[in-house]
Amino acid sequence: MKNDNNIKKGKLIVFSAPSGSGKTTIVRHLLKQKELNLEFSISATSREKRGKEIHANDYYFLSLKEFKNKIKNDEFLEWEEVYRDNFYGTLKSEVERIWAKGKHVIFDIDVSGGLRIKKKFPKETLAIFVKPPDLNELIIRLKERGEESEEKISMRVAKAPAELATAPLFDEIILNKDLDTALEKAYHLVSNFINDKS
Repeated sequence: MKNDNNIKKGKLIVFSAPSGSGKTTIVRHLLKQKELNLEFSISATSREKRGKEIHANDYYFLSLKEFKNKIKNDEFLEWEEVYRDNFYGTLKSEVERIWAKGKHVIFDIDVSGGLRIKKKFPKETLAIFVKPPDLNELIIRLKERGEESEEKISMRVAKAPAELATAPLFDEIILNKDLDTALEKAYHLVSNFINDKS
């Protein structure tokens, strides 16, 4: 990260979870709460666009070659090959862009990426794990989305137990059994962390 003295470091709010846990719904809700002063960190990916996704809005869509070049040039805060030739990562420039606006950064990323950010910025980061009620509920939610093939859903479900095992490494765990309760807990955790001046 550039050490630009003009950039005041904000806080980093990380939400991680197995696919289908509801973390994206929680993140979208928090972004609407203007008093939290959050901006979404757009991840970079080497995967193809899905549906109506827009470059630089949903993701920064890079070719596999571009992504690997950025890894070589140390342009990522964190990155991972989530599935074969499917890379995801957070560009350092993205966090700098948001901090330069005087805002806090909120992430919706996989567990490995979330923990890497926490490790790099232990004081500035609140890492929250969103837990589904159980694996069956996770499968139902993934199928209800109707976005992916059975094969893709199976891959996501197969990864879930390993992801769930990382929950104790996060600062906080939100059980998303009842969405309203989960949203309320998320709001309080984030608000308290942002307003803590210690």
